[in-house]
Amino acid sequence: MSVFTRSRAGKVLGGLALVGASALVLAGCAGGGDAAAPSASSGGGAVSKADGTFSVGTILPATGNLAFLGPPEVAGVKLAIKDIEATGDAFPFKTTLTERDSGDTTTDIATQSATELVSAGADVVIGAASSGVSFTFVDQLVNAGIVQISPANTSPDFTTYADDGYYWRTAPSDVLQGRVLGNLMVGDGAANVGIIYINDPYGTGLKDNATKAIEAAGGEVSVAVPYNPGDTVFTSQVDQLLAAKPDAIAVIAFEETSSIIPQLVNTQGFPGSKVYFVDGNLSNSYEFQPGTLTGAKGTLPGNPADTTFQARLKEVDPSLTDFSYAPESYDAVILAALAAAQAKDDSGTAIRDNLQSVSEGGEKCTTFADCLKLINDGKDIDYDGVSGPITFDENGDPTEAYIGIYQYGADNKYTLLNTEFGSLNE
Repeated sequence: MSVFTRSRAGKVLGGLALVGASALVLAGCAGGGDAAAPSASSGGGAVSKADGTFSVGTILPATGNLAFLGPPEVAGVKLAIKDIEATGDAFPFKTTLTERDSGDTTTDIATQSATELVSAGADVVIGAASSGVSFTFVDQLVNAGIVQISPANTSPDFTTYADDGYYWRTAPSDVLQGRVLGNLMVGDGAANVGIIYINDPYGTGLKDNATKAIEAAGGEVSVAVPYNPGDTVFTSQVDQLLAAKPDAIAVIAFEETSSIIPQLVNTQGFPGSKVYFVDGNLSNSYEFQPGTLTGAKGTLPGNPADTTFQARLKEVDPSLTDFSYAPESYDAVILAALAAAQAKDDSGTAIRDNLQSVSEGGEKCTTFADCLKLINDGKDIDYDGVSGPITFDENGDPTEAYIGIYQYGADNKYTLLNTEFGSLNE
């Protein structure tokens, strides 16, 4: 079996400076654009030790502009812990879970949460949902020798981030989502596309990748209008969009969508069926007039939670209405536990050194119990999870993934249309 096959020398020694912390106001899930990632300082004293306890921490949104993503992500983590504990003594460690809020980039909640989890001796931290939030605390975890696995960060900047191998993610880079979004819009007949996007790494990165796909497919982005985090009035942006007479509009936003859509559709009369959402705002929680979103479509990275998995999640949290990134959260914990089991060591460094190995190249297995049995029998494994195959590359990114395409009905709720499976190596 190959253990710690990731070659991170370039990332550890060659991390490029991105932007100051004040510019990392990103959310949802991605972040990116043309700037390189801020570099982390590797080293420091590892606080995650092999102590016989597999200590999981979470930094997921209970508050902030991505709070709607928190419940399914937390449920995914808790369900994974339940499945790990169900194997009893076959898993050689005790398991603990410590939950903390991430807030968003307008607060300092995430950095405080990271400090608390470092002090608590976490071995692996699941989160954040927002790439911008992750950038605010990733260095703390790197310096403490704690593995971070985000179920929802999609910023391309993480691919080259100097993280000493401690940062991983089970969600694909927005290079893939942008490709699917752009192709979807042009495929639906939009030759002239407008985009409104949050002016942060997430918004600019996804806008840039969608634009490339739209142009490659023969379309044109005639107008791309940014707004700043914290904005609450979008009249001027909507006016700019509509002045270009677009065939369709992509709304790359977060909770601000609740203000953008009424202005765009109900006040200005743009057809809701020609609006496209992304992972940061694909939600079933909007309180719009019935029919506002009829026909609107959206993209969401990851294999959709099937009905069986949704039922299991609802046993953990019966109030769930959205399941976004629950599969990725579940798989993040399972992969970390399998890495610890393979290493026979629960420290963050041991988990780091075995994560890529348990995701590729061995005997296929799809449940924690089956994979653990293979490991205990001395076999090399290849875990394929509920979110997809999750084959990690040397940068800690999944090399291939699903992007779900969804459509809203008259009740302003979305349902799955189909999934696109793509490789990030294309």
